[in-house]
Amino acid sequence: MLKNYKKEGQKLPLFGVGPYIVYGMAVVNILGIILFGYVFKIGTLELPWTVIFCIIGGLLIVVGVAVWYIGAMRSDMDDSITGNKLQTKGIYSWVRNPMYSGWWLAFTGGLLMWHNACMLILPVIDWLIMTVALINTEEKWLLDLYGDEYAEYKKQVNRCIPWKRRKTT
Repeated sequence: MLKNYKKEGQKLPLFGVGPYIVYGMAVVNILGIILFGYVFKIGTLELPWTVIFCIIGGLLIVVGVAVWYIGAMRSDMDDSITGNKLQTKGIYSWVRNPMYSGWWLAFTGGLLMWHNACMLILPVIDWLIMTVALINTEEKWLLDLYGDEYAEYKKQVNRCIPWKRRKTT
């Protein structure tokens, strides 16, 4: 299970800025739902778009939960952090931040369930929150801690969108 202890010699916290990133995205999404869905009541789509958005939204929620689960519970990340080792195997060979990516995909899926075209801007805002926060916090910490090893990893693996590892020459 996830723990947030800090053992002697451990360089990084287990949770880092993660909760703040997720809460920030959640607040943006809740405000967007309230504004577009209830206050301004604009952007609501009709059939067949409602069905399309709901199907894609449901799939994104499932994929998001799976990505988060694999990154959080099946990747041995706790051991990597407490052992001060850079995790680059498994899902971490597809995306550098699978736990945040999972939340982002699930939030995007949830937003699509509202079948509102105006809410399509919200995943972009969420992505910006996630990207800016990670660049200014965890990426700096990891670069300081792992140096060239992390710099090379950054060149090969996307920050937030799961994708096959790029080959570098």
